[in-house]
Amino acid sequence: MISSAVFGRYARSLSDVVVERNEEPAVTSDLATYREIFRAVPDLLEAFDSPAVPKDLKENLLSSLIGKYPVSRTTANFLRILVDNYRIRFFEEIHAAYIRNVNERKGIVAAQVTAAHKLSEGELAKLRAALPTAIGTNVTLDVRTDAGLLGGLVVQVGSTVYDGSIRSQLDEMRRRLAEA
Repeated sequence: MISSAVFGRYARSLSDVVVERNEEPAVTSDLATYREIFRAVPDLLEAFDSPAVPKDLKENLLSSLIGKYPVSRTTANFLRILVDNYRIRFFEEIHAAYIRNVNERKGIVAAQVTAAHKLSEGELAKLRAALPTAIGTNVTLDVRTDAGLLGGLVVQVGSTVYDGSIRSQLDEMRRRLAEA
């Protein structure tokens, strides 16, 4: 297993190029498309990564994919580099590092929101409006559910956790009653 520093180097290099060339939206969209392809057909990553598959076959497979699902020249070159350097199996991790890097450059932070139930579009809209004001920067949301919360929300931004869940409030009440 390679370290996250390697993922970061690939992601940082790509983000440097796309920002310099003003290609970020197109490349980000291309990578999202290929993330979905690789998730739908995980055997593709194994074939690209396998030393048993001849290099020319890998190149033909990638060219055929790019022909069917066209991408920018920068994205195509990046995918070729990943295949040539046996890093394509880490596409998911590199993609995530790339998104973090691009968002950081744009001043956007990721917030992980955990709710007791699926949030409605209205609730999500209110959350999207309130978080930037509370945190002081733009935010992207990664929303998950956990019925164990009983109610309320837990929002994590970086290492800061805002816990407004009913479960944590009940735990705090238990702790206070035990001390009394």
